[in-house]
Amino acid sequence: MSVTTDTHQSQTKRNLPEPRAILTLLKPITWFPPMWAYLCGAVSVGSAASGHWVGLALGVILAGPIVCGMSQAANDWCDRHVDAINEPHRPIPSGRIPGKWGLWIALLMSGVAAIIGLALGPWGFAATLVAIAAAWAYSAEPVRLKRSGLWGPGLVGLSYESLPWFTGAAVLSAGAPAWPIVIIALLYGIGAHGIMTLNDFKALEGDRQMGVNSLPVTLGPKRAAQVAAWVMAVPQFIVIALMFHWDRPWFGFFITVSLLVQIAAMQVLLKDPKARAPWYNATGVTLYVSGMMIAAFGLRGLGG
Repeated sequence: MSVTTDTHQSQTKRNLPEPRAILTLLKPITWFPPMWAYLCGAVSVGSAASGHWVGLALGVILAGPIVCGMSQAANDWCDRHVDAINEPHRPIPSGRIPGKWGLWIALLMSGVAAIIGLALGPWGFAATLVAIAAAWAYSAEPVRLKRSGLWGPGLVGLSYESLPWFTGAAVLSAGAPAWPIVIIALLYGIGAHGIMTLNDFKALEGDRQMGVNSLPVTLGPKRAAQVAAWVMAVPQFIVIALMFHWDRPWFGFFITVSLLVQIAAMQVLLKDPKARAPWYNATGVTLYVSGMMIAAFGLRGLGG
């Protein structure tokens, strides 16, 4: 029996989504990067963030479960036909979230995100609106930037790393962050383009059939992995150079160690990119985000 027939029969048996399927739809494992980046923003402004526990906690929840969760729901709704090929067990194509419930959940969470963003002041509210717009621009027609292997991962990288970092710094310091913070946040967001490219390996076959031109589809696994490795490494080289330039040599040293271990892991990745991309996401990416926090501590006390 075809996936389409199975999905249709499952949907006709259910009118309401399964509670567990809703949690699966929101993909909690994806919440960590923006939550971590928001914390990096808070750390990078140093003493300006002290005592602002409500803004810290509310921002972390907004960045992860609310905004990132909403983006996952929107993406799964817009990708339901691709997922029927790549991952037919996903909540929407499997029928565990029937009808248009996936769309309604994404829209409801968009509204909730905007309301919570208001509580974080003008900087938090503006950043939340940008994040919501980016989530829908990535997934939904007619924009659907995920069709591009350049713009799609770039938008996600900036939304996952740069935007929450900037937001955490702005909300916790009640003003525009200093330029060093903006530069480092931007560099790590650019580097995250490579992480998002590696994430596209799991959807290679479905993307190819549905016309999603991810880098693994357009360049092939080997070249796409090489591009991803360079895109992740080069911004970190710049971060290291800036740390030494700003007289933060120990922070530059520890980020260098992190990058060298990443480069060793990249050599393993490049031997079989399609098979080893999940392994690298569990090892090299952990080192990448560790470097983010080291850099955040290195930024404390730096002016504009």
